[in-house]
Amino acid sequence: MFAPNPPYAIRPLAFRFAALAAVAGRAPMGGQREVALATYVVARLAQDTLSDRGLAPSQRAERATAARNWLAALALPAPVRGPLARAIEASAEDPAAMAAAMRSVMAVTANYLDLGARSEVAQLAGTLDSQALVE
Repeated sequence: MFAPNPPYAIRPLAFRFAALAAVAGRAPMGGQREVALATYVVARLAQDTLSDRGLAPSQRAERATAARNWLAALALPAPVRGPLARAIEASAEDPAAMAAAMRSVMAVTANYLDLGARSEVAQLAGTLDSQALVE
């Protein structure tokens, strides 16, 4: 039987994209780790295009510029770099553009990610599609 948390207990933190972060943490230095980290960053940027996140377009554009500079420093395979860069650019736009970009990212990163991480990215793309339909 589980006892309820005492009133002074800290609420458990929700960590978004835990499976994606776990892939990056388990992967050896190099290709797979860098692809997983870049996908994680793109997923976080994508999540922030959702209206409930409350980020202004100017804030998203500023974050996209910083992420673009960071991405340039990574040693990524050529087929992966392009879709990730396009997704970073789309993060400054609307959820519809971001959803299409995430679908491209899903296609090129599938061989680098495990089932849980691919599921998280697919769920995010679905959420972005839903948001795009509402707007």
